[in-house]
Amino acid sequence: MKNLEQTWRWYGPEDPVSLQHAKQAGATGIVTALHHIPHGEIWTVDEISKRKKIISDAGLVWSVVESVPVHEDIKTGSENAEIYIKNYRQTLKNLSDCGIFTVCYNFMPVLDWTRTQLDLEMKDGSKALSFNWVDLALFDIHILKRNNVAEDYSESILNEVEVKIANITEDDKKTLAENILLGIPGEENISLENLKESIDTYKKLGEDGLRENLKYFLKSIADVCEENHIKMTIHPDDPPFPILGLPRIVSNEKDFEFILNAVDQPFNGVCFCTGSLGAGNHEEILNIFNKVKDRTNFIHLRNVKKDKNRNFYEADHLDGDVDMYEIMKAIVIENQNREKPIPFRPDHGHQMLDDVNKKTLPGYSAIGRLRGLAELRGLELGILKSL
Repeated sequence: MKNLEQTWRWYGPEDPVSLQHAKQAGATGIVTALHHIPHGEIWTVDEISKRKKIISDAGLVWSVVESVPVHEDIKTGSENAEIYIKNYRQTLKNLSDCGIFTVCYNFMPVLDWTRTQLDLEMKDGSKALSFNWVDLALFDIHILKRNNVAEDYSESILNEVEVKIANITEDDKKTLAENILLGIPGEENISLENLKESIDTYKKLGEDGLRENLKYFLKSIADVCEENHIKMTIHPDDPPFPILGLPRIVSNEKDFEFILNAVDQPFNGVCFCTGSLGAGNHEEILNIFNKVKDRTNFIHLRNVKKDKNRNFYEADHLDGDVDMYEIMKAIVIENQNREKPIPFRPDHGHQMLDDVNKKTLPGYSAIGRLRGLAELRGLELGILKSL
């Protein structure tokens, strides 16, 4: 029986969580990216090799790239899209030349992920990331001040916003805005006006336009991926429902069906993220995995708990709405059919113990992920023994 490949996300030399910490947590593979290179520029063989050597010198393997960002001009189909596609193709070739073949990416408009609070206190005193519709609406209406925004929210949410805005401080509003804008990748801070302009661009493009641009992007890199044994893995939308007027095209079973059929080639695969999908209809997750398992090249295991209003927080890995046992069992069985083990990583973790008072990247403190990886490894071993 084969084990999954246990990996750990590392943000590079500036990450407060070291490669030694990753080893002590039990990981053998590293998931990282060259975050210092501006979006759209080519990752050179020299830069890739430098990062790979740091990882190998620590006794680990660079297993997955997460991520090679897709430039906004590609997503929107702007006049500069071909320049950035050409650069992306070269980066993929360079990664292959360096022996790295699995690339995670997303096609989310503007925001890579969205949370309204980064330090929701759990009953045990640990802290979790969370998403609340009232807070998002408050940001949308009173901070971003997007046009015709009220139609996107229910009457009950709008009423709660008006109660909350009367009691919120300027510091609270600043923190909320900072939390949401953290989901915008890149080296420079984006202004609220820039964000509104981007939202307007995507409103004109719509879901159909965004799908066509994803299809065009995949067709444009297909040959270099096939020739260089690159496996692309698209990450689901996070969260998997429209926010701030932005379209969503990687949120459910139908979306994955479109993506995999639009460019029906082995390189075109999925990053199966239980946390992102779990924030939507968690009951569909096992069915989605069974539909995409042949093209699943990377896995994020994370859990969430939702309330009746679709607010959610990131729960312990084995304690949430997602049935992690059934998901892990399906993954373990699929892994037995693979020549190479499927890489997975614990996605996010609570800020806990000594990390509570440390400055860490949201969701990526050491101890919470160590706990998550340990729980997931134990679950995997139990399932393997039972098969």
